[in-house]
Amino acid sequence: MGKVLSFGELLLRISPDGQGQWLQENKLAFYVGGAELNVATALALWGVPSAYLTALPENFLSEELLSYLNAKGIDTKPVVMQGDRVGIYYLPKGKDVKNAGVIYDRAGSAFADLKVGNIDWEAVFAGVSWFHFSAICPAINQNVADVCAEALAMAKAKGIQISLDLNYRAKLWKYGKEPVDIMPALAASCDLIMGNVWAANKMLGMPLQEELVQDIAKDKLVQHAQLTSKAIINQFPKCHTVANTFRFDHGQGIRYFTTLYTRNQLHISQEYVSEQILDKVGSGDCFMAGLIYGFQHQHSPEKTLEFATAAAFNKLFSLSDATTSTVADIEETMKTYAN
Repeated sequence: MGKVLSFGELLLRISPDGQGQWLQENKLAFYVGGAELNVATALALWGVPSAYLTALPENFLSEELLSYLNAKGIDTKPVVMQGDRVGIYYLPKGKDVKNAGVIYDRAGSAFADLKVGNIDWEAVFAGVSWFHFSAICPAINQNVADVCAEALAMAKAKGIQISLDLNYRAKLWKYGKEPVDIMPALAASCDLIMGNVWAANKMLGMPLQEELVQDIAKDKLVQHAQLTSKAIINQFPKCHTVANTFRFDHGQGIRYFTTLYTRNQLHISQEYVSEQILDKVGSGDCFMAGLIYGFQHQHSPEKTLEFATAAAFNKLFSLSDATTSTVADIEETMKTYAN
């Protein structure tokens, strides 16, 4: 099994409480995160050789962060050391990173300053069989979007499997380009694309049929997932697998299920419902990691989907950006919630 290389910006998440206690106590909860790092962390925890490529400044903080990641079994040798700062985002406890509550403080970060030619992709891809990135990277600026294109060209030439998470962050697309101007060209190099029907519409221009999504009925959403998955594969022939996640608020909790379309067949996961959760951040990243885990172990599409879905559901009960659930924990969840 070759290494899985995840590429993206390391971020520190700072989570003040909503009642102002952080001001009274001079104390802030924080977590080490970033969508792609969450994937790398999960894979390392599950025993998959995992490497991570980001950019960090040469300082004490970066040294501590790299030691932290190395202790988790993540290969950080590809990390580029440059620039002056680490990106930060602020998110009140209990909020979802996709919601308006997020405040980004990442302009001028080491990663945002990456340019074509900064990374020796020949060296970085040595021993790598899978390359993962998300749509958050090209959302930062045109230079980083160009670096993504540079990486994909090399990975494709080397026959490396490529996965893309269609993460949409409205607050990041601020450099004069819409996602649909950038993402289709990048998606054309990908073997596995994950997101949902709304993200596929916003980022890849896939048709959105309002009559199938307006009342979030499962049978209609599944029907739309199949239509969207086929449309993606038709437009991007290199893509052989499309995954969709469906996560909806359910009181104080969550209603969650997923689909996986591959080999002309749509697979539907069991549905998970919980009346209470702890942290929404990183659930989709955990699902992506679960897919990679399954495909790296050559599991069946059904087994891969159920593992990834259970992993994502488990993440909702962990106060961190990345999962802390082991393979055994996830398999136990699959048994507990089995229909």
